[in-house]
Amino acid sequence: MPALVVGPMLRYVDTVSASIWVETAEPCTVTIEADGGTYRSPTFTVHGHHYAIVDLVELSQDIASYSVKLDGEQVWPLAGRPPSRIRLLPAEGARRLAFGSCRTSVPHDAAHVRTYGDDVLRAYGEHLAREGEEEWPDLLLLLGDQVYADNPSPAMLDYIRSRRDTEPHGEIADFEEYAELYRQAWTETEIRWLLSTVPTAMIFDDHDLRDDWNTSQPWREQMAETPWWPRRVVAGLGAYWIYQHLGNLSPAERADDPVLAKLMAGDGGAALDTFAEKADAEPSSNRWSYARDLGPARLIMVDTRCARQLTPGDRRMLDPGEWAWLEEQVQQPAEQLIIGSSIPFMLPEGVHGVQNWNEALCDGKWGPLVRRWSEAFRQAIDLEHWAAFRSSFDDLARLLIGLGKPVLILSGDVHYSYLAKADRGPVFQIVCSPIRNPLSRLLRWANVFTQFSVATLVGGLLARLAGIPRPPFRWRVTKGPWFQNALATLTLPDQVTWHGSTGEVVKPIETARLR
Repeated sequence: MPALVVGPMLRYVDTVSASIWVETAEPCTVTIEADGGTYRSPTFTVHGHHYAIVDLVELSQDIASYSVKLDGEQVWPLAGRPPSRIRLLPAEGARRLAFGSCRTSVPHDAAHVRTYGDDVLRAYGEHLAREGEEEWPDLLLLLGDQVYADNPSPAMLDYIRSRRDTEPHGEIADFEEYAELYRQAWTETEIRWLLSTVPTAMIFDDHDLRDDWNTSQPWREQMAETPWWPRRVVAGLGAYWIYQHLGNLSPAERADDPVLAKLMAGDGGAALDTFAEKADAEPSSNRWSYARDLGPARLIMVDTRCARQLTPGDRRMLDPGEWAWLEEQVQQPAEQLIIGSSIPFMLPEGVHGVQNWNEALCDGKWGPLVRRWSEAFRQAIDLEHWAAFRSSFDDLARLLIGLGKPVLILSGDVHYSYLAKADRGPVFQIVCSPIRNPLSRLLRWANVFTQFSVATLVGGLLARLAGIPRPPFRWRVTKGPWFQNALATLTLPDQVTWHGSTGEVVKPIETARLR
């Protein structure tokens, strides 16, 4: 009898359709029964793992509960849990979005809670299970580091050691280990119910592949000489396509996806590996970014990792093709733009200046010796945000200012949360990080000291010494920083609340109006 391995996960939802993703233990037909309707899809197989995504179409109302059957045997819902529901996107548009990034999958015992804190996503799932639907978000945005391939949990390390004693030690090596990594991240009871009931949209950051992924051309050259890396990056991008990206797409987009067509035809792992290898070697061959309308608001999720142009002297956060796509997306009719960027666009201003300075030195502004030192410094302390791709920062800043409409940039990555506002136009940076992976107390103080005091004084000076012009606009942090684990909710059009948790109790940290 087939069993459910991961899922069901409610992924793409609009006003008339919903998509449910599952991983199963054996090939089978997956059936979703929902309020009298029956929807089916066969599984497809990749490297011995079996997946399906079932589209519920021509829906006219919300679904109070749904069940999952594998070859006719019911495997969902779980006993003792609330029913899994499907709420369609309201005709008037999304009312509330939840978002966050950076979540480790360590145990919840006292020792790990002391080190990692409470899992806010887990607590949020329990909170929603208890509360009425008026508290439920219309969409959950996971903005990067959904899994940590380079810093696995103790359970994941045990799994790795049970199957090999080869490099990379203490890191993910292949698709099989990625599949287990995702299984451990998404199958706790509370998380599983949450993901079965709240639609999700996702984008990767570096730890989904590896720390500093695509930070620079020297980094890529170093990794290309690492024997185990080619297999790892192919596995990482392939697993990302299966576990995260596929559900980001609408039914129509998936119907036109050539990779999915090959997998459904039985080409299996070879087709996915070929695609992933090319996506890494030729980023322009594929687009991980995507957009969707949420009523009067438009959501644009931007790939700020794989789509980079790393040419020394001409670094770009987005290569020309990706930039042209983004320009087109922001010009689409919308009253408000919501841009998902895993890494913040507007850092604290002093840190922005330091990253500008470091980029110039990495490009040889002060000579080859300083260039080598600066590259090591860049990788050591993660100087890889939009500020470290200054041309792209300026291009996007001018583009957003020229729109004349509210722009909310949602980000994570930095392991603290804050709100920043531009001094020209309604452009806001909203950061929520981490969901569960806090900085140590020492590193918290170091960040406050360097990013909010020392850097404020010296960042601008260093940028001027390197001959870097001022940015197109200025901005300031108006709320934060907060360093505890957090998940944020954006109540449209203009209110954001950061939430923390103690055990299963979710509590607000701060609420701000975007004005």
